[in-house]
Amino acid sequence: MTQQTTARTATTSLLTPGYRGTTVGAVALVFLAAFEALAVATVMPVVTADLDAEDWYAVAFSATLGASVVGMVLTGLWVDRAGPARPLLSAVGVFALGLVVCGTAQEVTALVAGRFLQGLGGGGLSVALYVLVGRVYAPVDRPRMLGLLAAAWVLPGLVGPFLAGTVAEGVGWRWVFLGVVGIALGAVTLLVPGLRSLAPVDPDHRDDPAAVAVVPGGRREGARRVLLAVGVAAAVVALNLTGGLDGLPAVALAGAALVAAALAVRPLLPVSTLRAAPGLPAVVATRGLIGATFFACEVFLPYLLQEQYDVSVSRSGLVLTAATLGWAAASHVQGRLGERLPDATALRIGSAVEMCGVATVVLSVALGLPAAVVVAGWFLTATGMGTAYPRTTAAVLTLSPREQHGRHSAALTIADSLGAATAVAVVGIVFAAVGTAADRDAFTAALACTVVLGVAATLVARRA
Repeated sequence: MTQQTTARTATTSLLTPGYRGTTVGAVALVFLAAFEALAVATVMPVVTADLDAEDWYAVAFSATLGASVVGMVLTGLWVDRAGPARPLLSAVGVFALGLVVCGTAQEVTALVAGRFLQGLGGGGLSVALYVLVGRVYAPVDRPRMLGLLAAAWVLPGLVGPFLAGTVAEGVGWRWVFLGVVGIALGAVTLLVPGLRSLAPVDPDHRDDPAAVAVVPGGRREGARRVLLAVGVAAAVVALNLTGGLDGLPAVALAGAALVAAALAVRPLLPVSTLRAAPGLPAVVATRGLIGATFFACEVFLPYLLQEQYDVSVSRSGLVLTAATLGWAAASHVQGRLGERLPDATALRIGSAVEMCGVATVVLSVALGLPAAVVVAGWFLTATGMGTAYPRTTAAVLTLSPREQHGRHSAALTIADSLGAATAVAVVGIVFAAVGTAADRDAFTAALACTVVLGVAATLVARRA
């Protein structure tokens, strides 16, 4: 498309005819993902209590994150050979199926199965959207588009948590899941015109050296990558199972699961990512660490407010609303700054601000400060994420050749999800080991882990 000319430096409106369909459809899908994520985080304490499965609280989140790794790898392979249109629509379908399974679950195993399906679809959705941005938008326009996608969290953030809590208290938590299915159908309706505007994939190009270079060895290598992704997901599940064990067996299983996850994910990431080598590997590693810091803390915040501050389900979602506003505002600022704010600088600033935010949250919990201070700390955390998160994607698209956008976008989101899934599992284990929801020390110890992750993210970001 003409908008992809990399030499152009002048920006183009995101609603110009060449962009409009893709812009509207992509924002609608992010709206869907945002509403679901914020709504589920708000009502999950009620869900696990109703199913008598409080011990499965962290599993309900990490199962989704672990499964998303498989979805990301599958979609990354698919979009590099066939374009983003069909993979994107398929991902939405799997995601919607997971919502239906969760909404009709009568026991916790069905709930986890539904969350697993949501992870498969959600992981594929994120990769396909990133590739869509890389294929349609010129490099100079990508930061603004990525900032707009982050800003698409604003409305769900304002109404989603409160609405989810109100629905759960009024007609039941099941309708929080089932209601999102309708949003999914609406998002697909908006997206289809934009996908039709994409140039068709050249069948000859799919088999030329540049195209197949993203998956050396063809189908055999693709199958190997999928098996590695399954291994990552299995390691995450095993890590969560340590929560039901005590003493040496728990430590041994947790250690083995972490090693297995690292070995399985290593070939799925750019070379030297696990040691955060400068350049692309450090960018991917930074994404994994800032995601781990943010999402491991976010999972427990509604739980904290409901149990320790006696806040209602609907009102506890306001902390997520505050995060959305901070994230969206920072994303808007970094998007407006564009090339005046280099990607590396945005990563350093954002990770440092995020670290300060989670430290504020932990101090608030440890000292018994008012809930408003917790919310303020979380707002600061989200501001850091809004600054750094879109720029990790922009940096990866810039540092990757076009024919490897799918592979490297998948690697970026794999690092994101694995970091979050592992962190959620570890934080859940620490929480269960220290006490229960009635113990402030349990929340303090669990959330303190996120400060350690924040420090690591700040250090690694300096190598990006």
